[in-house]
Amino acid sequence: MKLQDFDVYKDLLMKKSGLVITQDKSYLLDSRLTPVAKKWNFANLDAMSVALRGIPDQGLVRDIVEAMTTNETSFFRDQKPFDQFKQTILPHMLKARASVRKVRVWCAASSSGQEPYSLSMLVKENQALMPGWSVEFLATDLSEDILAQARGGLYSQFEVQRGLPINLLMKYFRQEGEKWRISEDIRKMVKYETFNLLDPMTRLGKFDVIFCRNVLIYFDEPTKRRVLEGMAALLPPDGFLFLGGAETVFGITERFKPMENTRGVYILSGGAHDRAPASAVAQPVGR
Repeated sequence: MKLQDFDVYKDLLMKKSGLVITQDKSYLLDSRLTPVAKKWNFANLDAMSVALRGIPDQGLVRDIVEAMTTNETSFFRDQKPFDQFKQTILPHMLKARASVRKVRVWCAASSSGQEPYSLSMLVKENQALMPGWSVEFLATDLSEDILAQARGGLYSQFEVQRGLPINLLMKYFRQEGEKWRISEDIRKMVKYETFNLLDPMTRLGKFDVIFCRNVLIYFDEPTKRRVLEGMAALLPPDGFLFLGGAETVFGITERFKPMENTRGVYILSGGAHDRAPASAVAQPVGR
C-alpha cells in the first residue's frame, strides 16, 4: 500500500474512533478492510482510498471503522476483575447505596456482550445478598453490527467454552442447534447503545462503576486523557474504574489513582476512598 493511501485510512480512523494505526500494522488494513472494499465494489484498498479523499458515503466510513474496531472478547475474560467486582465492589455498594438500593455500571466498548453478561450473571448469582436492589448495566460500542449480536445473546460452542463455567452455561443458556442463547432474564439486565468514546459522555448519565478494559491501548496519549477525564466526570467520589491489565493512568491523568492492593482498579484522586480506611471498601462477599 502506498504511504499516501495508508495515511488516508490512518487519519480517518483517528478522527472517527481514536484508533491509532502505525505503518507496521498496515497488514491489519489489508486483512480487515479487503472485505469492505469488495462489499462496496472497489477493486482494492487503493481504489477505496480515492473515494475516501472526496465526500465519502457515510455507510462506507461506518463499515471501515467497524471493521477496524471490533475487538477480541470472551466470558469472564482475565477472571480477576470479576473476582474484584464480587469481593470488593459489590460489598462497598451494598453499604454505600443502602438507602437507594441502586447501582449503575457502564461497560464501554462492550463488543459482543460477554463482559456485561458475565457481570450480570455474577449479580444474579448473588441476588440473595441484595433483595430489592436494581443493578443497571449500560453496554456501549462503536459497532452497530456487534451490538446487534450482543442483544441477541447467541454464541457459538467455541465462544461459550472460553471462560464460561459449565454450571453457568447450564443455568443461564439454552442450546439452539449448534449455538447457545443466554436467558432472557440475563439479557434484559443489560441495555445496549451505540456510542463513540470520542463523543461527549455526559448524555450517558452517572455511573457507580465503569469497565473500560483493553480499549485505551489503541489510543494515543491525548485521546486516553480525554477519555479518562470524561469518565472521571461520570463517577461519584466513591466510584470505581476498571482498566485492562496492560493499561494505566500514570503519566496520563491525575484524576485517577490505583486502588490499594488491587490491579486494574482505579479510584478518583481525592475521592471518598481517600478519606476512608481500606477496610471500608474491601470486605469480601461470601463465596
